[in-house]
Amino acid sequence: MLNNRNPFAQLPTLAQDPQQFETLYSASDFRSRLIEEIQQATQRIYLVALYLEDDEAGREILTELYKAKQRNPALDVKVCVDWHRAQRGLIGAEASETNASMYKDFAEKYEHKIPVYGIPVRGKEVFGVLHLKGFVVDDTVIYSGASLNNIYLAYKDRYRFDRYHVLTNPSLANSMVQFVSEEMVAHPAVNDLTCPSKPKTQEIKGAIRQFRASLTKAAYKFDHQSVSPEQVAVTPVVGLGKKRNKLNQGINQLIAQAKDELFICTPYFNFPRSVAKEVKKAIKRGVKVSIVVGDKTANDFFISPDEEFKTIGGLPYLYEMNLRRFAKANEAHLASRQLSIHLWKHENNSFHLKGIWVDKRYMLITGNNLNPRAWKLDLENAVFIQDHYDHLTSQFEQEAENILQHTELVCTYKQVEKVEHYPDAVQKLIRKITRVKADRVLKQIL
Repeated sequence: MLNNRNPFAQLPTLAQDPQQFETLYSASDFRSRLIEEIQQATQRIYLVALYLEDDEAGREILTELYKAKQRNPALDVKVCVDWHRAQRGLIGAEASETNASMYKDFAEKYEHKIPVYGIPVRGKEVFGVLHLKGFVVDDTVIYSGASLNNIYLAYKDRYRFDRYHVLTNPSLANSMVQFVSEEMVAHPAVNDLTCPSKPKTQEIKGAIRQFRASLTKAAYKFDHQSVSPEQVAVTPVVGLGKKRNKLNQGINQLIAQAKDELFICTPYFNFPRSVAKEVKKAIKRGVKVSIVVGDKTANDFFISPDEEFKTIGGLPYLYEMNLRRFAKANEAHLASRQLSIHLWKHENNSFHLKGIWVDKRYMLITGNNLNPRAWKLDLENAVFIQDHYDHLTSQFEQEAENILQHTELVCTYKQVEKVEHYPDAVQKLIRKITRVKADRVLKQIL
C-alpha cells in the first residue's frame, strides 16, 4: 500500500469532493439513510456484509431491495454475505431456520429475483469469513463495519455502535462494484443462496481453496486521479492473509507515520503483534495516543451474570485481561496523559467501531478489528483518506466527540477489573484455557 521512504506520495488515489463526504453519527441515522438510498436507486445496489439477518431489520432491508427491483426490473441488485454465517444460527442460540432460508423464501414470492451470494473465504468459518464492507447504491458508497440486523440498525430498544460514512464518488463506487463482480461473484466457489439446490461446503472445498488464493492477490482497480487542494484523496484497499497483505502493511505504516496524535478505535482489545509494536514506538517518540475500546459489558459476546453462561461469553473477559496488562505496562504514560484509554459503555448497547486517525490528516475507515483474526484469516478492506487541507477535520472531530461522549477515561490499570472478581464460571473457563495453554491459540483466531 505505501512506499517506505515517502509513505503516501506514491499511493494511487481517487479525488473526493469533501462536500460529498458525510459522516453519520448513529445507528438509526445509518438505517434510515441506507433505506432512503435503496428507495431512490436507479442503476445498481450492491450490499456486502458479514450477514443479513432473518429478523425485523433484516427483512425490512430485503423487502426494500425487492420493492426497488419490482419497480425497476433493470436495476442491478446483488447482495453478498458470508457463506457459512448465512447457513447457521446465532452463536449460542438454539438451532433454527437460517438466514439462507429467508433469502430463498423471499425469492419465491417475487417475480424479479435478487441473488444473495454466499462468499466462502475459507472451508470453515472459524478460519476466515467475509469481513469486506461497503454498500454501493448508484454512485454512492455507504461504508460501515455494521452488518444488517436489529441491533446494528437500532430497530428496537438497543443498538450496536459503529462508524458510518457516505461518499458519493462514481470512481470509488465503480471500483468496489468491479471487485465484487469480478473477484467474488464470478468465481465458481461462490453460489447464490436463493437457489433451491446449492452445493454443500464439502463439495466445493477445492474451489474454496482456489478462491482464497485468488483473493490474496486481488486488489481494487481504478485509474489514479490527481487531487487538487479543494479535494481529499481516497484509496480503497483490500487484504487477506498473513503474507503480502497490503492493508495490514498500510495500517502499520499509517501508525508509524504519526507525529503528534494517534486515535485508534477497536471493539476487541487484541492488537496483532506488529500493531502493538507500532503503538509502543509511537508512545516512545512522544505521540499522544488515544485508544477507544468497548467495556466488556458492551462487547457483542457479553453474557450478563444473571443469564446462563456459555463458553463464547468468556471472550469479553479475555479481551479485558489483555487491556489490563497493556494498561499496567503503560501506567506511567497513562499518568502523564500521553496515553489515554477510553472505555465505551452506554446502557445495554454494544460497541463495534474501528478506525485510525493520524495527525488529523490521515484517516482509515474500515471494518478491520485490528486483531490477529483480521490480520490473518478474514477478507478485510478499508478506505484510506488523506486530507491535507483540513476539509474533513471538523467532521472527524465531531465524530470523535460523538464516540467519546459515552466513555470513561482509564487513569490507572487498577480501574480495570481483576480476574479474581469475575463470575465463577468465567474464572473456571480462564483457568482451564490457561492450563492447557489454549489462550495463545485463541488470541490468534479471536
